[in-house]
Amino acid sequence: MQPDNKIVRMANQIATFFLSQPEEVRIAGVSNHINKFWEPRMRRQFFEIVDNGGGELLPLVVEAARQINRPEPAAQPVD
Repeated sequence: MQPDNKIVRMANQIATFFLSQPEEVRIAGVSNHINKFWEPRMRRQFFEIVDNGGGELLPLVVEAARQINRPEPAAQPVD
């Protein structure tokens, strides 16, 4: 499985759970979960997908992306 596919699958699983919650808590639920439990490397991969159109992400995930903390770019190795 490609890393992008795993990130999409995980984000969509989180959104699927929150779709069973009241509408007013869904976006915050998804964004809070990702902010709390995903390390910066995972959030970088997530934002690469979002920035490239969202791919297979559920609409709830795309909406929540506005409230997810975008990590700093990865440090480039020094030659």
